Parts: sequence; C-alpha cells; structure tokens
Amino acid sequence: MLDAAGLRVMRAIAEQGSFTAAATSLGYTQPAVSQMVRRLEQRAGTVLVERIGRTVRLTEAGQLLATRAADILDRLDAAEAEMTAIAGLQAGRVRLMAFPSSSATLVPRALARLRESHPAVTVQFSEAEPPESLAAVRAGSVDLAVAFAYEGTDAGRGEDDLSGLVVLDVLVDPVMLVLPREHELAGQDEVDLADLSADRWIAGCPRCRGHLLSLAHGAGFDPDVTFETEDYVAVLGLVAAGLGVALVPQLILSTVSHPDVVIRPISPPSRRTVQVVTTPDLRKVPSVAATLSALCASARELGGHGAGEHVPAP
Repeated sequence: MLDAAGLRVMRAIAEQGSFTAAATSLGYTQPAVSQMVRRLEQRAGTVLVERIGRTVRLTEAGQLLATRAADILDRLDAAEAEMTAIAGLQAGRVRLMAFPSSSATLVPRALARLRESHPAVTVQFSEAEPPESLAAVRAGSVDLAVAFAYEGTDAGRGEDDLSGLVVLDVLVDPVMLVLPREHELAGQDEVDLADLSADRWIAGCPRCRGHLLSLAHGAGFDPDVTFETEDYVAVLGLVAAGLGVALVPQLILSTVSHPDVVIRPISPPSRRTVQVVTTPDLRKVPSVAATLSALCASARELGGHGAGEHVPAP
C-alpha cells in the first residue's frame, strides 16, 4: 500500500508545513506532491492532510504515517548505504570451502591477495572434500568451493548434481609417486605403475583412493592398500618408514617433504584438475567475483594456465 516516495513526501510535509515547501525540499513540483498525497489517501482509505488555505495540517492518520516514515526511511537509507558499500567492495562476506591440500597452498595465497586489494571483504573459511563441498554450494551454505576432479571424472563424480553451476578449471595438478629412498625403483627417472603391483600402498582421501584403484586396475593389478590417511604428512612418514608407496598430487608436495622419500613421475601419467565452483548469480556478487579472481591469480602463480569455465548441462 505504501512506497518510499510517498513516505518521503509525508515526512517533508510534516517538516516543511506546506505542499510547496515540501516539493522544493524534495526537488518535486507542487502538483506532483499533491498527486502523491491523493494517491496515498486513496490507498490508506482516509484523509492524511487537512488543507487550510495555503497551509496544510496533518490529520491523526497523517501524523502517524509521518512519524513512522522517519524511522522507515532511516532504515531504508541505511540499507541502501550498506548495499552500496557491498557493491563497491567496501564491505561484503564470502563463504569459502576448500579441500585440505588447497588450504595449505592455493587458498592462503588467494586470501592474502584479496586482503591486500579489498581489505573490507570478510571471508568465512571451512574445509571439506568434494563431493561434500559441492553439495554445500548447491545448498547455499557456501558461496565458493575449491574442489578437484581426476582425469576421466567430472567435479561431482556422479555424486552431486552440478547442473547449472559454474565450474572453473584453475590448475592442472600432476599426480606423483612417492617411494622410500631405498626402494628398488627409486633410481628410475619414471616408474611404470605396473612395476608396483607387488608393493603395499598408502591411500589418501576417498576420492584419491578411488583414483588409485582405477589407475591400478588399468595397469592390471589390485593394489594392496595397507594404510589410509588424509594427512599427507603422515603419508610421507609411512612411506619413509618403508611401509608402502603412495600417489600424491604435486600441489601437496610443494608444501610437505621428507628427507627419506623420493618423488617420481608415473607411467602412464595422471593428473587432477583443481576447480572453483559457484553459481551464475553468486558469480555476479562483487565480493564473490573478487575472491574468484584472487583464486585464479593464485593458481596462475602456482603454475596454472588460466581458468577454463564450463556449466554442466542438466
């Protein structure tokens, strides 16, 4: 029934005491103010302004509306100021979820870059592996997810519906073999995966374990998975102790190391793609767009070759 323009007119009439003065203060014409008052009275179903010659006096209903208008308009002005700040990156909140190994590499670089360029933007950060992080984007509980997909699978790996989401490939991450330094194949420049069929294996996250099983089956054997841990420091420690071998993405090996292991490429080679997932509408939000840009820039610093964008079909 009411609108902001009408409320501003009622407040101006109460403050100025006439249609003419109210019109001048608002930058309207006097007939426009009169018309807006008549429209308000029609909507309210009662008289709001008593006209006395060239002056006016608010009725009881008019006084009530003018009083309420002051508070409502103050709140509207505050909301407009806050939205302007968000649009201008003088404020804003981004909810970011990422898989753990990116939390030690890609994400810190991106957040430092974002803080330098847009210090007023706040980032709420949490960790989860895909597909949990992807489901969080779809559910609206996070704005951006840093996920990954191994070759031959999409970001959802069939476990989450990504239709209509925006997926940006930001980094290609080679998968490397980690061997004990005393392993008989440690001296080779590249190791054929089939030559490790008799070894014990250490597996990582569920998705990484699935990747290991797929590669091993392709090489003609079922891996003997002796240990499973998502802590890659522990993975390297287990390998160094001679308890098995492991496949570890290069992104992780850029932050963790152990003097008693060697790192070798595998044949056939394998890689995973690091991806950032959001929605088309959220990508237009300035703070989300700025965070996405920072993630892409950080990926390029780590050896990425730019973002390839795709929207999975329904």
